[in-house]
Amino acid sequence: MKIIYVTDLHGDKWKYEQLYKLALFFKPDVVINGGDLLPAGREIAEQELFVSEYLSEHFSKYDKAGIYYLCCLANDDRRIFDQLFEKICCKFIHIKNIAQRKIEIKNYEFLGFNLVVDYPFRLKDRCRKDNENYKIGQQYGEAFLSAPNGIMAIADWESYISSLPTIKDELNRLPKPANFKKSIYVIHMPPSKLGLDVCSDMRKVGSDAVYNFLKKQQPLISLHGHIHESPEISGKWCPKLGKTVCIQPGQMRGLTYVTIDLEKMKYERNLKVQEWG
Repeated sequence: MKIIYVTDLHGDKWKYEQLYKLALFFKPDVVINGGDLLPAGREIAEQELFVSEYLSEHFSKYDKAGIYYLCCLANDDRRIFDQLFEKICCKFIHIKNIAQRKIEIKNYEFLGFNLVVDYPFRLKDRCRKDNENYKIGQQYGEAFLSAPNGIMAIADWESYISSLPTIKDELNRLPKPANFKKSIYVIHMPPSKLGLDVCSDMRKVGSDAVYNFLKKQQPLISLHGHIHESPEISGKWCPKLGKTVCIQPGQMRGLTYVTIDLEKMKYERNLKVQEWG
C-alpha cells in the first residue's frame, strides 16, 4: 500500500491543488490529511464556506479517481463545523473522517485522533490536559469555544479543562485495532521526547500521553503535525519509538509531504516549492 501524508494545510488552496496533482502522479492507495484543514485566524464564515464549497469539490476529485482520502479537523478548525464536515465527507465513498475512528483499508487499520494538549492561544475547541498531573501554563488572550455567533468565552479556563477527559483518557477510549502491527495512527499532536514537537523558540511542547501510548501499543506507524516548524528546528521528522516509526513532515514554505510504501516500509519527505511569476 502506498500513502501520501500531509498535514496543517490551513486552507491554502495552492497546497491542496498541488496535493491533488501529486496524487494523480504517484497514484497512492490513500491520501492522509492530518488536521488543520481550514483557513485559520479569519472570519468564522470563511471556514464554513471552505468546508461546504472548496472541500466538497476537492474531495469529489479523489472520489472519482478511486483514491481514499482520510482526514480530520484539528485545533485551528472550529468545532461548530464538525457536523457540516461529516456531512460533506459522507457524500463520497472514498472520503473518511477519521477523528476518533478506525477505518480498515486493504488489511491495514487507520485510527485518527484530533485533540491536542492545551496551548496558550485563544481557541480551545479541541484542547485538553495531557494527563491528570498536567499544569496549565500562561495563556495569551481569553479562552473561548466556537459558537454559532462566533465565540463563547470561558471565564475560568483551568476549571473548565479540568472537568474534561485528558488526552491520556481519550487515547485509551479509541477503538482498538485487530493487529497493532498493521495499524497506522493519525494523531495531530506530536509525542514528547522525539524531536517532533520543537517550536521556533526551542520550546518542546509534545504530549507525554501520546508518547506513552505509542510506546505501549507499538503501532506500525504514527503520523503527526501541529508544530509546523519542528522538523526544520530539530532536524528530525521520522524517529522510531521502539518499533513504531513516528512521522512529522512539518509544514512551512511550499507544500511539505511524505510518501510512504507500507510493504517496503520506505518513507520520503518531500517539498514542492511554489513558483512565482
